[in-house]
Amino acid sequence: MLTWEYPPRVVGGIARVVNDLSKRLIKDGHEVTVITYKEGDAPYFEIDKGVKVYRVDNFMINSNNFIDWIMQLNFQLVAKAGEIISKEGKFDVIHAHDWLVAYAAKTIKDAYNIPIVATIHATEAGRNNGIREQEQKYINDTEWMLTYEATEVIVNSNYMKGDLQRLFGLPFEKINVIPNGINITNYSSIERDYEFRRKYAMDNEKIILFMGRLVYEKGVQYLIGAMPKILEHYHDTKLVIAGKGGMIDELRQEVNNLGIQNKVYFTGYLDGKDVPKMYKASDIAVFPSTYEPFGIVALEAMQAEIPVVVSDIGGLNEIVEHRRTGMKSYCGNSNSIADSVLELLFDHQLANNIVKAAKSKVRSDYNWNKIAQDTHFTYQKAICETVAERERKKLIQEKETKSRKKGKGEITNLLTFRKNQAYA
Repeated sequence: MLTWEYPPRVVGGIARVVNDLSKRLIKDGHEVTVITYKEGDAPYFEIDKGVKVYRVDNFMINSNNFIDWIMQLNFQLVAKAGEIISKEGKFDVIHAHDWLVAYAAKTIKDAYNIPIVATIHATEAGRNNGIREQEQKYINDTEWMLTYEATEVIVNSNYMKGDLQRLFGLPFEKINVIPNGINITNYSSIERDYEFRRKYAMDNEKIILFMGRLVYEKGVQYLIGAMPKILEHYHDTKLVIAGKGGMIDELRQEVNNLGIQNKVYFTGYLDGKDVPKMYKASDIAVFPSTYEPFGIVALEAMQAEIPVVVSDIGGLNEIVEHRRTGMKSYCGNSNSIADSVLELLFDHQLANNIVKAAKSKVRSDYNWNKIAQDTHFTYQKAICETVAERERKKLIQEKETKSRKKGKGEITNLLTFRKNQAYA
């Protein structure tokens, strides 16, 4: 596994996916090695429940920009992979997670003839609603290169499969849809902690939760815009926004402009222990993304037995069935978000039915046992295709060699014939 994030370094959803998938593959009898970036006091090497985790520092010199920083990291990932291969032998598959490790994956593939399986967790075009700037074009081109070099590509939703076909022209059969999952026992022993809950709301207040990065595509601005209507009809509500990101100041200003400062609480980044507590303390979770390839936070909320409201786009649209496993709202529409939240607040039977159906769906469709088996099958496809390609090249070379020998023989015979004719 090549990834730029792995716990305790968590930037987005990749860290959790790689962590959970790797541990499940170990349980199924495979050997998994993760090479990733070292942050803070994390050890350079550890065995994490059977997963060999190697971490590398980046170069000591300051990079000019983020792109250069990523390129320097890729050099370090390649060096570490070469060191491991020289000691332990070749890997069967390189599993590259997103464009951030594309150059390392390609270099290792070319040097050691190992197939790449690439997971594209999101696209630059999707995150930015198009490609406009030079840096965006560079990232978009790198994503294309990774999917081109990969023998098999994995995406987490049918929405993403269509996106990759449209953006990069990939063959339909090369793209494998394997959803992300969660550990279905994560919330089984956690009860609501009222002392923890009182940090954010009074006992009579219903908590509406947003969990995620505070960036435009997560749509939290539309949830804030829905609060005046929600408060007008159900005064005893509190919006808790958990996460950090570049929009924090802009979002705080919007809250002030709407005059709802006493009804909105920004928690900042929550650590791993507080995340499940926050879910259990909440009454409704809202994920109003404008772009979401999958939406693992929705699964977490569903498993924690909270009714969810999501935008009708991307992977969220596939996870949630309206009024059965959750509520959908029109993307980018604050009024629609408010209507869905209010219906859950007033209709307790609907909320209870949704919680039961959602938890059952998560357990059946998004458990890591099934996901790891599907991923292993994709690895096998990649290995078989690489072997077949190697055999095809070998046959072509043999034919070319025979053809050259035959050609030489024909030329020799022709020269001999002409020589004999001359003597005659």
